[in-house]
Amino acid sequence: MKSFLHIASLTLIAVTVAGCGAGQRFKDIGKEPSLSAIDNPTAKPGYRPVQMPMPEPQPVHFNSNSLWRTGSRAFFKDQRASRVGDILTVRVEIDDKAEIDNETTRTRANSEKMGMPNLFGLEKNLPQDMTPSSLVSTDSTASSTGSGSVDREEELETNVAAVVTQVLPNGNMVIEGRQEVRVNFEIRELIVAGIVRPEDIQSDNIIDSKKIAEARIAYGGRGQISDVQQPRYGQQVMDIVLPF
Repeated sequence: MKSFLHIASLTLIAVTVAGCGAGQRFKDIGKEPSLSAIDNPTAKPGYRPVQMPMPEPQPVHFNSNSLWRTGSRAFFKDQRASRVGDILTVRVEIDDKAEIDNETTRTRANSEKMGMPNLFGLEKNLPQDMTPSSLVSTDSTASSTGSGSVDREEELETNVAAVVTQVLPNGNMVIEGRQEVRVNFEIRELIVAGIVRPEDIQSDNIIDSKKIAEARIAYGGRGQISDVQQPRYGQQVMDIVLPF
């Protein structure tokens, strides 16, 4: 009876938690999922400025009577992102393929035998069913076989605009970009964040994702299709609670 009440309590809690987000889903029946509002990434809960090891600051030298601006990469104004709030385009190109096949076999056999044929005549006092020459005999056998394989292939190619949210003391920039595309009743989301060097930004203000340090790239969706692909809340709870 106690076990039944415990399971019933967990089920009630799961239904209550699921109901918290079910209200909004009932409101969206027959309507497209709403897009997220555009807001300041630094004002989001949990946002923390990036802190990385920095070199010693270098003094700035000014060249008098010169048309060349110190640190400039072009004679005219550089249009590439360099300040907080500037926008640059990130070219996301992921084409990963991994194939691993491992197999391990191990076998071991041990045998030990110990006897005491003569020990100052004390061997005569042993019970008749005990042989002095083979008092202790042990043997063991162990074997194990393991195999594992990995075969995955991922490919993603798209562009997303990101905003410079922070400029580090050494000139590197922290960027963050988010893109949402709604097709019928499904929203596809792409999130890109990381640290970039100004030297890696091309003249057309584009940078490849492979040149982003501490890159965080997420691609997914939400909507009717994603909802059908997910197991129900009750099934997720039972997968956690059930020990088998």
